[in-house]
Amino acid sequence: MKDFSKFEKQIKIKFKNEDLLRQAVTHRSYLNEHPDLGLSHNERLEFLGDAVLEIVVTEYLFNNFLNTPEGDLTNWRASLVNGKRLSEVALELNIEKYLYLSKGESKDKNSKARQCILANAIEALIGAIYLDQGMKAAKNFIKQTILSKLNNILINHLYIDPKSKFQEKSQELFGMTPHYKVLNESGSDHAKIFEIGLYLGEELISSGKGSSKQEAQVEAASSGLEKKGWL
Repeated sequence: MKDFSKFEKQIKIKFKNEDLLRQAVTHRSYLNEHPDLGLSHNERLEFLGDAVLEIVVTEYLFNNFLNTPEGDLTNWRASLVNGKRLSEVALELNIEKYLYLSKGESKDKNSKARQCILANAIEALIGAIYLDQGMKAAKNFIKQTILSKLNNILINHLYIDPKSKFQEKSQELFGMTPHYKVLNESGSDHAKIFEIGLYLGEELISSGKGSSKQEAQVEAASSGLEKKGWL
């Protein structure tokens, strides 16, 4: 069994029920090889944590940016809670060291699937904190690890929707509306990865991968902006 004491000190939370923490970092694949673990995988906690994260971030933005239009707040929130941002938080917390993964998943360190696993673990951890310590502790954790990124996002305009920006530029310069096609789907049903191509007419401009079609489209658009020099 892994020792979580250093991790608990790092996040400044001592779990009353450490099984909740252990479950938060248990990937479904691990249970296939260790069915006797005595715990479930982290997908239900992820479901709960996603909802807690959404309401905490929404409430913070609503209360602290009184004159900001709803559309801007939506973009800011999306930039704070997307999979890429959450996987970065996971790396900062070194949560990867504590993950329970199958042997196959353990070897696959740099893929889009691993980024998805890390992001899901953060949401599951938020769910575990909420159940074990309540909303106040969950809010504090989210403020320290996720909402603390907001200033950098605003300064560097990281909240601007790449899909909208690419569409505006392509219509302005070429009179064309870009479209997206699914190039590939991989992974099991609970951890599917989509690869999507961004096209202008018949020309493939770029591609992106994500755990949802929307996320893959955003990555493709970001890559397209970079390739076209439209950043």
